[in-house]
Amino acid sequence: AHELRTPLSNLRGYLEAIKDDVLKPDTATINSLYEEATLLTRLVDDLQELALADASELKLNRQTEDISGVIRQAMVSFQSQMIDRGISLIADLPDRLPLCNIDSQRIAQVLHNLINNAVTHTPRDGNITISAKESGNYVEVAVTDTGEGIPAEELPNIFERFYRVDKSRSRRTGGTGLGLTIAKRLVEAHGGKIIVQSEPGKGSRFTFTVPISSD
Repeated sequence: AHELRTPLSNLRGYLEAIKDDVLKPDTATINSLYEEATLLTRLVDDLQELALADASELKLNRQTEDISGVIRQAMVSFQSQMIDRGISLIADLPDRLPLCNIDSQRIAQVLHNLINNAVTHTPRDGNITISAKESGNYVEVAVTDTGEGIPAEELPNIFERFYRVDKSRSRRTGGTGLGLTIAKRLVEAHGGKIIVQSEPGKGSRFTFTVPISSD
């Protein structure tokens, strides 16, 4: 409720100020209202995803897919952002990987959440590397960054909803605080696992597995 109340209070404050002629509905004000509404929409969407996961009602459209293509497509969507932030996004993929039994849109969502998390914590001139390899009956995908890293005492809580290592980050600058939680739930819905390894000052590595297709 607290997470929803903050942007709602901001929206109400702006609208009341406009209603009382304290604030004019100029471009800057409209943009602020739009940002608050966008944040609310994203937060509600994320909460809905978690509610479905909690109820074991996440719908997966699993098919035999080339996960290399899913990874490369996810990387393409971040290219302009990486250029703007001065961060290198690197693919470290073998020539061939086994086909996987996955919902490609859901796994793309996992990748998007992990890459977005890496971008948030990686400084200019840093690197983010996406790698993959076959591991038994699974393909193991890793997102590795050269960012600030995570203290050891914070690691057990990193996948908890609304948990933030940097307590000073706001919802506006740090997202909804649900990205890693959703990534974990989606990976587990595929029968895989997700783990994190990190060292302060040296970066973090998030690794998840998805099953190889038996067809």
